[in-house]
Amino acid sequence: MNPFDRMHIFIRVAELASFTQAAEALGIPKASASTAVQQLETQLGTRLLHRTTRRVQLTQDGQAYYERCKDLLADVDELQSMFQHADGADGGNGLRGRVRVDMSTGMARNVVVPRLPELLARHPALELELSSTERRVDVVREGFDCVLRTGAVMDSGLVARPLGLARLVNCASPGYLRAHGMPRVLADLPGHRLVHFVSTLGARAAGFESVVDGAPAVLAMQGAVTVNNAEAYMAACLAGLGIIQVPRLGVVDLLERGELVEVLPEWAAPAMPLTLMYANRRNVPRRVRAVMDWLAEVVTAHLAADDGAALPPAGDAGR
Repeated sequence: MNPFDRMHIFIRVAELASFTQAAEALGIPKASASTAVQQLETQLGTRLLHRTTRRVQLTQDGQAYYERCKDLLADVDELQSMFQHADGADGGNGLRGRVRVDMSTGMARNVVVPRLPELLARHPALELELSSTERRVDVVREGFDCVLRTGAVMDSGLVARPLGLARLVNCASPGYLRAHGMPRVLADLPGHRLVHFVSTLGARAAGFESVVDGAPAVLAMQGAVTVNNAEAYMAACLAGLGIIQVPRLGVVDLLERGELVEVLPEWAAPAMPLTLMYANRRNVPRRVRAVMDWLAEVVTAHLAADDGAALPPAGDAGR
């Protein structure tokens, strides 16, 4: 039995949490499955699975090995089929394996996930792991193939593929506007509240950001609530605790349903760059390139549609 066969058996055991079920699925004796995993553990010098009479569970080392095995076997499959499918005659069905992507929750909810069926119909053997967190993940250490990030590019160790500019909007809930009124100009803001967003609690919040006479401007505002993640930021706004400033693509569904209302559209904050980033690898796997190209296509189309609804540049704050 070659090393790749052992890895394949180990993956099935890990996924099914059972030597018996894995052996049945692979059409091999249970003893062969057990032997294959034992040989891997001996070769690696670590235990990959906790075994009890009731269940089989990955150890911490086993989880790390499982993740790497899936990627390695997908790369081997791709290598073996790269010439068979080079002409695209298979309709893209030769692409297989896992691709791990990270993006904001709003991007996932409104832009990417609604279009996923078409990607998976085109490449049915692909497995997409989609992380939607607001923290800045470590692309290399956490094993991400690519990430979609809004804002300035900070990590010079990654390859950056600019996709365009994400338009920002100022939003409030209908309940907040009933209680505090609709702000019409920047001069109205001292009578309003802002939900403050900081990356680290205890840090100083910036205030209300806008563009005045073509230049970025920041107005300090009162606000009773400060949050450090996007879900709490959105929840605070929906609860009527103040105005928020967010990429429009993350709240377009809430705006369309009337759960949020855009305010002060002439004084939106400067648009933020949207970038597709990935590790600097000499040979990016074909499945990863395909997913990145699809993400770029979907996101740029969304940004273009949003630009079509963009408002004229901001005017004077006193109007």
